[in-house]
Parts: sequence; C-alpha cells; structure tokens
Amino acid sequence: MKKLVLWPAVALAFTLAGADRVAAVTESEKEAQDVVASFLKNDPSLKQFFATCAGYAVFPEVTKGAVGIGGAQGGGFVYEKNVLIGKSKLTQVTLGWALGWQSYAELIFFETADALNQFKKSETVLAAQLSAVAAADGAAAKANYKLGLAVFTMTKGGLMFEASVGGQKFRFTPLAVAPR
Repeated sequence: MKKLVLWPAVALAFTLAGADRVAAVTESEKEAQDVVASFLKNDPSLKQFFATCAGYAVFPEVTKGAVGIGGAQGGGFVYEKNVLIGKSKLTQVTLGWALGWQSYAELIFFETADALNQFKKSETVLAAQLSAVAAADGAAAKANYKLGLAVFTMTKGGLMFEASVGGQKFRFTPLAVAPR
C-alpha cells in the first residue's frame, strides 16, 4: 500500500522539477530577447538582417578574460525563421598579448539554411579573419555576410587590452521539447 502512495509523490516531484527547468529556459529566453531589443535600439539597421536571415544565434552574455592567454564562454539561443530551435555554448581561446576582463553580448546571423545547418552540426568556428562588428547606429547598414555569417557584438562591461589571435567554437543542443 505504501508503494501506491509513493508513486504519485515521485511523479509530482519529476513534474515540478521539469516545470522549474522550463521556467528557467523561459527566463533565459526572455533575457536573450531583451538583448536582441538592445541590439536593435543601438542599431536599427539590424532589422535588415532579421528580415532576410535563415536564422540567428544570440548570446546574452559572453565573459572573456585574459592574462596573455585568454578565454571566453557564454550560453545562448538559436532561432530558425524567428522560432527557438535550441541552445548553444560558445567557447573561445586566444593567444598573444592580452590583459583584462570583458563582458559582451553577441549576435550571429546565418545567411543561408546551409550556414545554419553547419552551426546546428556544431561545425561552425569563427576564425580570426571573420571579425565582429560593434553594434552602433548604422553599423549594420554597411556590414556584409562573410562565409555565410554576420557577427555583431555589444560591450556590456569590463576593459580588455588585446592584440591576440583566436577563434570561437560552438556546440548546439536542439530543444528536447517543441517550442511554444
């Protein structure tokens, strides 16, 4: 008889744990959308990229630090045709002369479905030759896709002195549950 009473309690605990996880994703997704709104406020010409891209990834906060060798990491969300399809982790390693700490947001647009699919396979690496454009009024109007990607950043805090070379690597995780 005790086993029959225990099962509903266990089922309820798993259900509540899942609800907390969904609430956390929803809160994080809201943060990502707030960052997108900030990008658009700083540079309204970004609307052209949102209107024509196959998809985009937004990283609300990337934290970067360096003393000679540097590294950065951040988590974000990936959208295909403005629908949330998954999450992504960003990692970066740099070598050269660097000192400091910085926090920034990053927005990556995928020009084609092929570029987005490559990202979803976790095959996208942003090399040194693919530089990001600082989101400022009108900057996106002059920016172009390179290798199927357009990258924009927005500084949030910190100070970094840097003359280094490195690249970013991404790991994509599709949503387990269909988006809302």
